[in-house]
Amino acid sequence: PIDGNRDTCRHTECQMGNLVADAMLDRVKDQGITLAIQNGGGVRASVDGGDITMGEVYTVLPFQNTLSTFFVTGATIKEALENGLAQFDDPEKDGRFPQISGMTFRFDPKAASGQRVTEILVAEGEGFVPIDPAKTYGVVSNNFVRTGGDGYRMFVDAADAYDFGPDLAEVVSAYLLANSPYQPYTDGRIAAAE
Repeated sequence: PIDGNRDTCRHTECQMGNLVADAMLDRVKDQGITLAIQNGGGVRASVDGGDITMGEVYTVLPFQNTLSTFFVTGATIKEALENGLAQFDDPEKDGRFPQISGMTFRFDPKAASGQRVTEILVAEGEGFVPIDPAKTYGVVSNNFVRTGGDGYRMFVDAADAYDFGPDLAEVVSAYLLANSPYQPYTDGRIAAAE
């Protein structure tokens, strides 16, 4: 089984969020893209163990969102992650909680909205390094988030935005095929302060 439960994916790292973000990043990693952000609310279901049908993938990702790539600064990434945590106290409000790939972040759920992210590390070489607020990073997301959905307005004017990639469900199904049998996991890429 791959956990895509609403309560999990809108509040913490989840297996389905990792799958979707990893699949997005894998699809465009040869285009100078190193980070992925998927809104947790865009993940709509879990799947059972065993064979996965295309219908199940469309149940997980029903919105026909397309892959979007763009370039923003590290400071904008921090702003985006803060947006993703802005309504952490009430995950029922919307699905902005960020599922990610190519980076890790730590946050303090007790801090005020807009001041919750305490650390962001980005993949570089064989490890992770602190994000550079002034550096430009290539990002992949979905067209809903890239055009400002779920409060991600900081991406609306992103450089070199391309919103017409393949359907997100097709990207995920291709990734599952290429990595079959797929083993769902979480790895601590998102963690709340104790």
